[in-house]
Amino acid sequence: MPETTANLLEFPADDGLRNALDEILREGARKMLTQAIQEEVDAYLERRNHLVDEKGHRLVVRNGTHPARDLQTPVGSIEVKQPRVRDRRARDERERFSSKILPPYLRKTKSIEELIPWLYLKGVSTGDFSEALQALLGPNAKGLSPTTITRLKQGWAGEYEAWERRSLRGKRYVYLWADGVYFNVRLESPENRKQCVLVVIGATASGTKELVAIQDGYRESDASWRELLVDLKHRGLEEPPQLAVADGALGFWKAIATVFPTTRHQRCWVHKTANVLNKMPKSVQPRAKSALHQIWQAETREDAYEAFDTFVDKYEAKHPRAVKCLVEDQDEMLAFYDFPAQHWIHIRTTNPIESTFATVKHRQKRTKGCGSRQACLSMVFRLAVSAQRRWRSLNGAKLLSDVVAGVKFINGERAA
Repeated sequence: MPETTANLLEFPADDGLRNALDEILREGARKMLTQAIQEEVDAYLERRNHLVDEKGHRLVVRNGTHPARDLQTPVGSIEVKQPRVRDRRARDERERFSSKILPPYLRKTKSIEELIPWLYLKGVSTGDFSEALQALLGPNAKGLSPTTITRLKQGWAGEYEAWERRSLRGKRYVYLWADGVYFNVRLESPENRKQCVLVVIGATASGTKELVAIQDGYRESDASWRELLVDLKHRGLEEPPQLAVADGALGFWKAIATVFPTTRHQRCWVHKTANVLNKMPKSVQPRAKSALHQIWQAETREDAYEAFDTFVDKYEAKHPRAVKCLVEDQDEMLAFYDFPAQHWIHIRTTNPIESTFATVKHRQKRTKGCGSRQACLSMVFRLAVSAQRRWRSLNGAKLLSDVVAGVKFINGERAA
C-alpha cells in the first residue's frame, strides 16, 4: 500500500537529533569562548614580556588555570576554564589580571540576565520561572529559583532609585513626549490603587530617543507634572525643549508653560482622534475618522485648516460636542508644520510611550496589578530601559541642529 503524504513528511518523534544539535552548539560556544579568553591572556602577557628578573626570566607568566565554572548561556550551560596569570614582581608593583570577556564571579551571560526580566514582564509567574528557563537553557540550569527573581526585583528598585537621581547636566532634548500611564496597585489603600505613572521620553540633538523621567503622580495634575519638570531642571536640564508632545491633559501643559515657557506645544493626534470619535455614534465614526486623518495628513497648514473647516461643516449640526473637542486646540494640533517634515511622523503623536507600555499593560492583566507602589515604578522602569535599546532614531536627524539653532520651517520645509 503506498505511503501517504502525511507519512512521508512525518518527522522522528525522538528528541535525540535535537539533543545532539544542542550539544554541538554548546561545544562550539565553549571552544570559541575558550579561544577568545586564551587570546586575551596571550595579549596581556605579550604587553609585559619585557618585564624580566636579573636572570632574564619573565615576571608575568601563566600559572595553570582557575577551577572550572558553569556559565549559563542561550545555548545552555557550558563549562569554562580560565587561564591563571601570575605576577612575580614586588607586591607594590603587581597587577591583577581580570578578564573583560569573563569577569570574576560571572555565572550568567548578559542575554540571560535580560531574559529573566523579559519573562517576568511577559507574565510568567515567579513560581514558574524554574520550569520556563530550564526549558530554554536545559535541565542543568541553576540559580533560577523564586528567590532569584525576588532578588532581581529588589535590584530593579535600586537601579531605579539611582537612575532617578542621575545628573542631567549638559543634556539637551529637542523634543519631549509626555504621558500618564495608569496601573493597579493591589496593596495600596483603595483611594491610591489606581497608580498614575508620569513618563517622559526625549529626543537628543543626535536623533536618538532616551528615557528621561518616570515618576508616580496624583493622577495627571499640574502639581505632579510641575514637580517632575522642576526636578529635571534642578538636576541640570537647563535648555528647554523646542517642542513637547502630549495628550490633552491640562496638568502637563500648565506645568511646562511655567517651567519651560518657550517650549512649543503639540497635541497628540491619536488621543485627539479617540476623544472626538467617542463623542459620536459608532455608525458615524468610520467616516469621521477618515475626515480627521485628512487634517493631520495634509501637505500644508493651509490644507489642514481647509480640512478642519470641512469637518466642522459636516458634523457641527448633529455632533457639536465632537466638533468643539476638535477645534478648541486647533493651533496646538498643527504646531508640527513649523518643524522639518521628516520629523512629522515622530512628533504628531505620543506613540513612543504608548507602544512601549503595551507590554507592561499585558503584565498587569496577568498578575492583576503590582503588589506595591515601589514594585510598580521599578517594573515600569525596567521595561522601559529594556525597550529603549530598540527605539528608532528620528528620521532626518541632521535637521535637529537647524531646529536647535532656530531655523524657521514652513510646512516642513526650510524657509528661504
